Amino acid sequence: MLENNHEKKPKKYAGILAHPTSFPSPYGIGDLGKGAYRFIDFLANSGLNLWQVLPLGHTGFGDSPYQPFSAFAGQPLIIDLDALKEYKLLSEDDFTDMPEWDPVHIDYGTLITFKTKLLKLAYERFTDPDYEDGLSTDEEQMTAFASFKKDSSWLADYSLFMAGKDFHEGMPWYMWEDSLKAPTKRQRTTWEKKLANEIGYYDFIQFLFHTQWMAIKEYANEKNISIVGDAPIFLAWDSADVWSHQELFMLDSKGYPTEVAGVPPDYFSETGQLWGNPLYDWKYHKKTGYEWWMQRIAYCYQLYDVLRIDHFRGFDEYWFVPYGDPTAQNGHWEKGPGYELFAVMKKKLGKKKVIAEDLGFLTPSVIRLVKKTGYPGMKILQFAFDAGNDSEYLPHNYDKNCVVYTGTHDNDTTVGFIQNMPEKDKKFAKKYLGHKNDKKLCFEIVRAALSSCADTAVIPMQDYLELDSSARINIPSTLGCNWKWRMDKEALDPKLAKKIYKMAKLYGRL
Repeated sequence: MLENNHEKKPKKYAGILAHPTSFPSPYGIGDLGKGAYRFIDFLANSGLNLWQVLPLGHTGFGDSPYQPFSAFAGQPLIIDLDALKEYKLLSEDDFTDMPEWDPVHIDYGTLITFKTKLLKLAYERFTDPDYEDGLSTDEEQMTAFASFKKDSSWLADYSLFMAGKDFHEGMPWYMWEDSLKAPTKRQRTTWEKKLANEIGYYDFIQFLFHTQWMAIKEYANEKNISIVGDAPIFLAWDSADVWSHQELFMLDSKGYPTEVAGVPPDYFSETGQLWGNPLYDWKYHKKTGYEWWMQRIAYCYQLYDVLRIDHFRGFDEYWFVPYGDPTAQNGHWEKGPGYELFAVMKKKLGKKKVIAEDLGFLTPSVIRLVKKTGYPGMKILQFAFDAGNDSEYLPHNYDKNCVVYTGTHDNDTTVGFIQNMPEKDKKFAKKYLGHKNDKKLCFEIVRAALSSCADTAVIPMQDYLELDSSARINIPSTLGCNWKWRMDKEALDPKLAKKIYKMAKLYGRL
């Protein structure tokens, strides 16, 4: 299902889940610089053909990639600063007061202040006619910048939205004055003139992100590695998309949601997960031929080769929670667009490679939807070892058209999972995997994924490194401790690459 478009077409596929923020770098967060290229080389040396990332959007409150300021804009925090040195937009002197970074955790508060200051300094120099930089004098790059602004239909909304947030000192858009909260064409023009410099800055950083990411993608594809992206189904309330397309969402006249998204109580939370995202007005989307969705998905396929669609069951039915409720418990299911959206997608965009995140409680109608699309669903091995149950997540119950993971970004690391398993479940896991040693159990779970009949196997980098819960990247429905993990600078070890290569070869995934 996830066949490569490149030279070699293996029968099975294997990859690593690792977000760019997790790469080693000297600037407090993984970025699109040397660390990303080293990781791609590591993938190639491991014989792997897929690299899965989390959403790459410009994150807001809580630093979650699943709550970005835009469905289109990239994360400024992962822009490679060394590239700006090469263009002479930054110099070594600009880094003299750089903080001392934690090598394995991201300090977002300090990082945002530090990196934003440098990006704005680079923009000031870029726009200064008396400053001799290498970007504004590069005719090819400036042509590319002009084309990027012209061809990115989402950019004007995003840049004005972000400039508006800066003008209002971070205040969410639904608390702005009416002239910008829901501007007329004339009012918008007035604000664009007033905030022209700030808008130019956001245009600039998005061009930097886009240029650097597309170079990364090209490098990966040249090494026969496809990139698996991730599209959250819902958008943050305080986002450029909701602000600029209020008619697409269930909002009242003041811009407040009438109901919000979440999921009912499940494996991850006894009270459910209250995401708080405004819900789509699917009737309106249908009237437009799902135009906004087609634009969004088409742009995703500029950035990625394969797209994981988060919370796929929300297209069949979505959890409808009244706005203001403290938990997701008092919600109910509402019907989504179903197969119609994906039929339109196929007609307008052609056949695309998709992974359906079909986790959680699945009704027969959700199962039918996944089957009708033909998209592979997901199997999570951490869900498999419930003693006494012949779980659908056990490898012997898979069909080929699926993607198996040891865990996802919402799970504990596999070592942490093993350490916290009930003894009866651990006993069953040992029996199933044929190993009695706790220390080897993580490796054997990885082996179970790679040796399964699943067409595709994706392993989080933490599990190849056999790290405990301290390396967990997210705990659902919590704030303050998530999205911070970074791998050690020695993590991309040639010995580990060789070990992975041998397993990939053994199980026919080269």
